Amino acid sequence: MLKRILNKKSHTITGAAIVIGAASFVSKAIALARDRIFAHYFGAGDVMDAYYAAFKIPDLVYTLLIVGALSAGFIPVFVELMHKDEKEAWKVTNTIINVLGTLLIIISGTLIIFTPQLLHFLVPGFEGEKFQLTVMLSRIMFISPILLGISSIVSGVLQSFKAFLIYSLSPIMYNLGIIIGALFLVPIFGYKGLAFGVILGALFHLLIQIPSFIQHGFKYQAVFSLKNKSVRKIFRLMLPRTLGMATSQINFLAITIIASTLASGSLSIFNFANNIQSVPISIIGISFAIAIFPALSQLAAAGENKKIVKHISETTKQIFFLVIPLTVIIIMLRAQIVRIVLGTGEFDWEATKLTFNALGIFAFSLFAQSIIPVFARSFYALQDTVTPLITSIISTIINVIVAVYLSRSYGILGLIMAYSFSQIFQFVLLWILLHNKLGNLEEKKVFISILKITISAIIMLIFIQTFKYLISLVVDMDKFWGILLQLSVSSIVGLLIYGFVCNQLKLKEMLLFAESFKKRWLKLRNVQTDITQ
Repeated sequence: MLKRILNKKSHTITGAAIVIGAASFVSKAIALARDRIFAHYFGAGDVMDAYYAAFKIPDLVYTLLIVGALSAGFIPVFVELMHKDEKEAWKVTNTIINVLGTLLIIISGTLIIFTPQLLHFLVPGFEGEKFQLTVMLSRIMFISPILLGISSIVSGVLQSFKAFLIYSLSPIMYNLGIIIGALFLVPIFGYKGLAFGVILGALFHLLIQIPSFIQHGFKYQAVFSLKNKSVRKIFRLMLPRTLGMATSQINFLAITIIASTLASGSLSIFNFANNIQSVPISIIGISFAIAIFPALSQLAAAGENKKIVKHISETTKQIFFLVIPLTVIIIMLRAQIVRIVLGTGEFDWEATKLTFNALGIFAFSLFAQSIIPVFARSFYALQDTVTPLITSIISTIINVIVAVYLSRSYGILGLIMAYSFSQIFQFVLLWILLHNKLGNLEEKKVFISILKITISAIIMLIFIQTFKYLISLVVDMDKFWGILLQLSVSSIVGLLIYGFVCNQLKLKEMLLFAESFKKRWLKLRNVQTDITQ
């Protein structure tokens, strides 16, 4: 029974997105609990600045070498091979694991040696004990890309088989490992425990997926078939994507460099606010992008461009339908959210104010950040990894230029303004280029949906503001439960009003989501995707 549940396939895009989104919600809830623990014990100061800075280079190695291969090259090629030659598909999988695993060991080992030199460039504003702590944490964390690299290839296989449930559990395990580090390893090993927690989380991320990976047919082979045409195709598709990810990471590296020269805690503020705003992006945007990718890859292989357009259009409308009300909640209740999630222990009022202002600025680009992954994967499914690279380079250049200018006047908030602006620009540019590639994206239907969604969101905003004020008159806003009650009631009322107005306006996305949730989640039913329909 358990085996059947864990390997259950979700074949519809919305159904798969619900499974991934539900698991992502749990993962993000745990991640917010992790951040609350960080805020309580360490505040927004030197320790958290060092932790987040130390995370950057190991995370960059993982992002460039693995995420690029997974999203752009591996899944489309693996899906194609499984339909033609299953034995060859597993041979290619083993080669990718062996080659990337070896490469990650060599690169991580080399970077451990040169960590101080790299960090002098990354955090020029760090000095003394703060800099030494960053070096120590970073060197330990370099083990994590090796584990996460192998785990991500395993994830790619599970996504290809549409076994989204077990794949979706891995980020939950990752965050649990980090929490264990903060709560139990720091008292034993000191601040090293934070880095040990990252390694433990990476190990959990891999181990939770191994049983399902093997049950789907994997058997390890010590092969390095670099001359294999499919392996070469993966690396050929991977290269532009890797460069694209590199330029994307420059956004965060630039922010890290500039933030290190600002007031103590600036980098922590950015990461705390970013982690909160990433919740709807992960639950909605990333979930739909992951769910749609295998379907788009199959349609692209069959040359079904009209069906690709329909899939992209429907998914885009669904994301707008879900993200816009959450954007309203975050903007209207940002102070309450930050006080609930982070307002404890060493996290003082000044840090709280900076963080909720940062969160409000982030929120204006939530729609763009949520749809960009869908658009990018649409290009990857069409085996075009160059266009997303170009858009990423352009948006990164814009981000860096604007960030340098705005940080002089607005500090860390200026960096976030620049980041949000660059994300909206990239979204618009991707939409235009994808439209040109496919002929259309059913823009008229999309804009009609956005208009109805906007009307519903404005009415929702009025009700949230009204209930926020009324509740503040009857509860103690200096107490945790008072803030939680204000946040909960205002949000729930707002969402109910939003759903009611959407229903009255006969918004198709409202009906589709409700029906999909009812059939595919509550009743645990899944309908096989048929690309011939």
